[in-house]
Amino acid sequence: MPYVEDRVIHDADAHTVEPQEWLDEFATQRVIDYASQNLLFGGDALLPMIDEARELQAQEAFRSNAEAEVMARKNWQAHGAWIPEDRSEALDYLGFASQLVFPSAPNTMLEAMEHDAPAELTYDAASAANRAQIEFCRHDDRLLPVAYIPLQDLDRAGPCATDAIEAGAAALLIPARMPRLHAHSHVAFDPLWAQAQEAGLPIVMHVASPEIAVPPQHLNNGRPSEPDFHGGGENFMSVSYMGINAAPMQALSLLIFDGVLDQFPGLKVGIIELGAVWVPSFMRQLEAAMEAFGRHEQRLQKLSLRPSEFMERQVRVTPFPTEPTGWIIENSSPDICMFSSDYPHVEGGRNPLRRFDNEVGHLPADVQERFFRSNFEDLMGSGLGALASA
Repeated sequence: MPYVEDRVIHDADAHTVEPQEWLDEFATQRVIDYASQNLLFGGDALLPMIDEARELQAQEAFRSNAEAEVMARKNWQAHGAWIPEDRSEALDYLGFASQLVFPSAPNTMLEAMEHDAPAELTYDAASAANRAQIEFCRHDDRLLPVAYIPLQDLDRAGPCATDAIEAGAAALLIPARMPRLHAHSHVAFDPLWAQAQEAGLPIVMHVASPEIAVPPQHLNNGRPSEPDFHGGGENFMSVSYMGINAAPMQALSLLIFDGVLDQFPGLKVGIIELGAVWVPSFMRQLEAAMEAFGRHEQRLQKLSLRPSEFMERQVRVTPFPTEPTGWIIENSSPDICMFSSDYPHVEGGRNPLRRFDNEVGHLPADVQERFFRSNFEDLMGSGLGALASA
């Protein structure tokens, strides 16, 4: 019996969880060497976990129980974490109409590379990661591959997007963190937004390293370390969550105030696994900024809509299952929030559907339909069939 029955639900946040050889077939030796030293699975502590999962995935007794344990097994032990055919079976067990499939380790590595590595190497790594992600999803139209487009170099971002779109990407992932030398809204990125709009594909942002949310010195508090979701101390914790919305708010402010969303009215933006409890106050803050600065800033005077109206028209956001989703929708717009499971990451929990049902169950049926289905379909546009047409 599938996890989801008798209704159409799209999953706006799912992942591959990659073994250390993930990029080998697609990458240059230089990228392979860099990834082996810098990807999350390059750490000695995680390699035994991957090896254990690999052994379990080869055991018939373990595999025969995959359906019953589909929401319980996480990360590398999850069914379909990195084996494409298994992922299709997992999707059958889950019952989602589709999954937007993000990378895990490559996403984090690439966002760091934009600030720390030569641009040529960053874009070579992005190309390899994108081809690996697209190939993983190619056999199943329900699996929607996300391709990473670095914003490190003003001239390379557009061609990188072209390659990803032609290969069959369903969504284009850009960093939520501000690029090192320029803004998200730099005019040199107009060809990137134009390509996404013309192709009918969304631009998405996704959580990456916890150090992007909160600088690492917050750990130096003279107190015992706290465990994260994974039982260690290296991932997201309460303090990280409190700062997780800063980067997407800054990026969206630039895209709205500098007129990018106005210039490209068909461009949709997804804010994924970055929370949503901040959305109502952010929309009000946008309006407050317009009231305070609209008389003086020409860019604000040129906007064809109120700033918060761009959020309603073009931005879609995934709440965490522990956030007050019903309250968020009631205090922002029914057109913004989307369901997500974070499969197969631990952070998604074992029963996100129950949590979200409890949160939105009091809302009108059409609003619930938008949360579980329609807002995702609006975000994705042609991305729902991108691989089939590639």
